Amino acid sequence: MTQTALRRLSIDARHILTGLVLAGIVIAPARAADPPHAVETFGVWETVIGAEAGKKVCYMGSVPDKSGGRYAARGKSATLVTHRPGDQAFDVVSVEAGYTYAKGANVEVVIGDQKFELFTDGGQAWAQDAKADKALVEAMRKGRSMIIKGTSSRGTSTEDTYSLSGFTAAYQAIGKSCDVKS
Repeated sequence: MTQTALRRLSIDARHILTGLVLAGIVIAPARAADPPHAVETFGVWETVIGAEAGKKVCYMGSVPDKSGGRYAARGKSATLVTHRPGDQAFDVVSVEAGYTYAKGANVEVVIGDQKFELFTDGGQAWAQDAKADKALVEAMRKGRSMIIKGTSSRGTSTEDTYSLSGFTAAYQAIGKSCDVKS
């Protein structure tokens, strides 16, 4: 299965987990299933472990410290990094915009002097492939802050600024939980 196909799998489950990350809710594990549950907070990044279709999934996510743009209303935005070891998908970076991106628009991610381009689909954005995901995660591990620039379907430009405080510790925690060698 391609990285692009994997990114598009279980969008509803990602929205549920994004909501858990954004709300900071901890759900106690149930006996019959492996529901998502917040594991720990590192700086401004939360880790979440769960299962989709019986396969372990480890996420980490954060919300922007600052959001800019001339919009009347906007939903919650977040950035996630996901490991799906059962699908051999690691370091998958996704951005939830809080709005629908302009059709065909790309998103720019700036970390220090590095720039990355993400493709969009609806209200989400992803790196082009596994190599780009890996490079983006490496920059996030070394950076202090990250700026994500996007354009809504109404033509509104947005700029979200994220702190990368705690990113490396959260990344190591999801790697340990999903048995990922980094």
